[in-house]
Amino acid sequence: MSDRVLVTGISGFIAAHTAEKLLGQGYQLRGTVRDKSKGETIRRALLDKTGSDEGQLELVEANLASDAGWEDAVKDCRYIQHIASPLPIDPPSDREALVPEARAGAQRVLENGFSAGVERIVMTSSIASMIGQPDRKKTFHFGENDWSDPDWKPLPAYPVSKTRAELSAWAYVEAQGLKEKLTVINPGMVFGPDPYENASASLAVISSLLRGDFPRAPKVAFPIVDVRDVAAIHVGAMTSKDAGGRRLIAASNTLSFVEIADILRAAYPAAKKLPKGELPNFILKILSNFDERVKTILSDLGIRHEADAAYVTNLTQVVPRPAKEAVLAAAESLIANGVVNLDD
Repeated sequence: MSDRVLVTGISGFIAAHTAEKLLGQGYQLRGTVRDKSKGETIRRALLDKTGSDEGQLELVEANLASDAGWEDAVKDCRYIQHIASPLPIDPPSDREALVPEARAGAQRVLENGFSAGVERIVMTSSIASMIGQPDRKKTFHFGENDWSDPDWKPLPAYPVSKTRAELSAWAYVEAQGLKEKLTVINPGMVFGPDPYENASASLAVISSLLRGDFPRAPKVAFPIVDVRDVAAIHVGAMTSKDAGGRRLIAASNTLSFVEIADILRAAYPAAKKLPKGELPNFILKILSNFDERVKTILSDLGIRHEADAAYVTNLTQVVPRPAKEAVLAAAESLIANGVVNLDD
């Protein structure tokens, strides 16, 4: 079997960076896309960026919501990086709306991959499947064995889908005796550079702060991680003997939204719309009645989340860069790509 890696959703933010790193290490890649003609843009960009041969990256059409294409997608692959997941820019009001596609998609990848003899599947989840718990302390330290409660009513659609999909994946490999062949990556809030202009929702926090969407910042704080480090952890976990059967938190230090705004203000004095100070929680709760995006952070208001992630460096040899560096790299890309104009 060749050292071919399947990367699902290869046109996405984390997936493209992971593919770039894999190509740089000489792997043959196959990437899934919904539409091959549209996916050719990211294929061309990846080959040009890495100086790879034309034959080193092929695309196949496969959709998480359908069985079609997955048997061919996994054929002759030694590893799978399952990174694709539904993440709409406008969050649905139905908290279970994203679950069917996320859970069924993961099952399709696992079943087809292991049936084809894949040695390891690395699946992207999120800290959203860990931190969604009631009765957290104001500073909440969480680790590999923490789980969100998908039945907790304040939890919005995205963490519900990530939790249910990950629980389903672990249940499947446990039942099949294949636990050591699965590794799950749980990234924090992913920032960093956007050379492929595909970050979409991932960098929305930075662009919203720079554009002045919040007169004051919500009282929330999450572990930050640079997308380049997330990609490196995915690649490291793929061949690390001791990473099998583990959940790896991809995270650097924690920053609140107001701390992020302060970093941006120091770097970009012309960014006059950045929020100063924090917004009272009751105002956000009122705003949530009119804006679904605000609802996505209500369950985390007033809590500082701190990740216990040092073990991941031991398993993958990846030392995540400081969160500040990820924030500034994201802002630089947003400005360079024309997403944010500081002169407005």
